[in-house]
Amino acid sequence: MQKLASLAGISARTLRYYDEFGILKPARQSSSGYRIYGRSEVDLLQQILFYRELGLSLENIKAIVTSPSFDGTKALKEHHDKLLEKRKQLDLLISNVEKTLADKEGRVSMSDTEKFAGFKQKLIDDNEQTYGKEVREKYGDDAVDRSNKQFLNMTEEQYKAIQKVEQEMFAALAEGMKNGDPAGEPAQRAAGLHRQWLTSHWGTYSPEAHAGVAQMYVDDERFTAYYDKHSPGLARFLRDAVLIYTGQRS
Repeated sequence: MQKLASLAGISARTLRYYDEFGILKPARQSSSGYRIYGRSEVDLLQQILFYRELGLSLENIKAIVTSPSFDGTKALKEHHDKLLEKRKQLDLLISNVEKTLADKEGRVSMSDTEKFAGFKQKLIDDNEQTYGKEVREKYGDDAVDRSNKQFLNMTEEQYKAIQKVEQEMFAALAEGMKNGDPAGEPAQRAAGLHRQWLTSHWGTYSPEAHAGVAQMYVDDERFTAYYDKHSPGLARFLRDAVLIYTGQRS
């Protein structure tokens, strides 16, 4: 066990936990109680670590690798595609940082379009760092990757337009909170603007997903803090308005 832990760059304690969690069992145990791992266990550990690197929880990984339909070769190909996409995003960010440094040092002149491309990637990276794990667990990697791609392809004009939509949404929410009625016209207008804002990021829309996001604003204190900094109770008020807007609450 210690040899495998050292090879994988993890602790023996982590391997023991994977065993207890039921995600990676040793091939057998020696008469003295040592865990013995074979080739298939080594391959499985590699898959687990790949999934961990992509931000999946152990619960989700366990569901994947213990499924009767799990295909190790197919999973590796999917890992490869995701890592290539991640490398592409990192290369873009590194290139943008290098150009920004050169621009500040007077060696090159950087266009606003180039600066904006790096800004978008920075926002994605920050969001992944802060919310990525929870959002990916709730909506899946494909949905998050599709949303990130949609955002990266957005022009500066489109980005300014959705910023305006967000500002209008907060103004409508402030108006709606004055009378405290999430079913009122200002609150429902805010819910419609919130739908428009979401769709510009997602590229698609469903009432169920819209309601789910609004509920997450209340359930996750980090999202709650973002909305409530505008006005205490705003996240809950927006959630209630969206539930009415999407028909999840009468």
